[in-house]
Amino acid sequence: MTAGNSRLRNGRSGNLRRASILLACVALVAALAACQPGPGPGPSPSPSGAAKPGHVFVINLENKSYRDVWGEQSEAPYLSRTLRPQGELLTQYYAIGHSSLTNYIAQLSGQGPNPATSHDCPTYAPFSATGTAPLGQLQGSGCVYPDSVATLAGQLSASGKTWKGYMEDMGTPCRHPEPGARDPNQNAGPDGQYATRHNPFVYFTAITASSECQSNVVDFSNLDADLKSAATTPNLSYISPNLCNDGHDSPCADGRQGGLASADEWLRQHVPEILSSAAFRQDGLLVITFDEAEGKESAESSLPGGAGGGLVGALVLSPLVKAGSASDRAYNHYSLLASIEDAFNLPYLGYAAAPDLNRFGPDVYNAGS
Repeated sequence: MTAGNSRLRNGRSGNLRRASILLACVALVAALAACQPGPGPGPSPSPSGAAKPGHVFVINLENKSYRDVWGEQSEAPYLSRTLRPQGELLTQYYAIGHSSLTNYIAQLSGQGPNPATSHDCPTYAPFSATGTAPLGQLQGSGCVYPDSVATLAGQLSASGKTWKGYMEDMGTPCRHPEPGARDPNQNAGPDGQYATRHNPFVYFTAITASSECQSNVVDFSNLDADLKSAATTPNLSYISPNLCNDGHDSPCADGRQGGLASADEWLRQHVPEILSSAAFRQDGLLVITFDEAEGKESAESSLPGGAGGGLVGALVLSPLVKAGSASDRAYNHYSLLASIEDAFNLPYLGYAAAPDLNRFGPDVYNAGS
């Protein structure tokens, strides 16, 4: 055998030995891997199967402080003792101003109070702008914001989501005074107890000038039909009871007691319809709060936009929320706006964009904890 043939055979033998060793190593690694424990289970899915809400319901009641509502002497047993154990109580949730309209506008646009809205706009006056401040705050005074001021409603429409405002006793869709006219719905009367100032949608030209105002800002009586299926339930349902059922008037124009007791009875009638709806069971979030504390439990706060409306608290009910829990994290109405925008992946408006504003997080979406 020549030297060349010998080297060739030796080379082939070496290659076979190396291949055998390599195959043995691969088999060993595979065997060891099979003996190792697999990765742990992923995060537990929420009861709704969703990481965040897809149907948000907001109910605003009127003029009650945290102590009035959640204290031992509460005149709202359904809210404070029946619903409370089913959700999470936000014990440090604040209103931003001592007037209704400023708080409703805050929730819908992130705009702060101005001299006209701070007096609840007895005249439906167009906004007279003098400039723009940081965080998109329109400077000046007036009630009806120009179409340059964006709203949560507009954001939802632009992103392909749906919304409706359900206003009890409004009757005619998109009901509001003529620009510059006196508002005839500042007080309840024999013909109804609708309050324009509790309907923030009609204070934005971008909404009132759109056909969506007629189709989406509707009487509360439309809610029952919309709750029939998840497909017909808006992504945002914003609900304002009338001046008796929201707790504002006492006594009421129709002779009822009014105050917190009437508001509690209204909740007893209507909240179960929301909680049993397909949309809520699927991925719902219901927030029940108050516009302001009527001068009680006021507090200085470093929350962006302030806490001048006092401590009101809020109850959050959802498949994503642990029943009977509580959070002492500081929130206000701008926090609610930002949290709804988070739910639908929308950019923040106005004070909702403040970097140090608290937004709902694991302290609220805590069902898996």
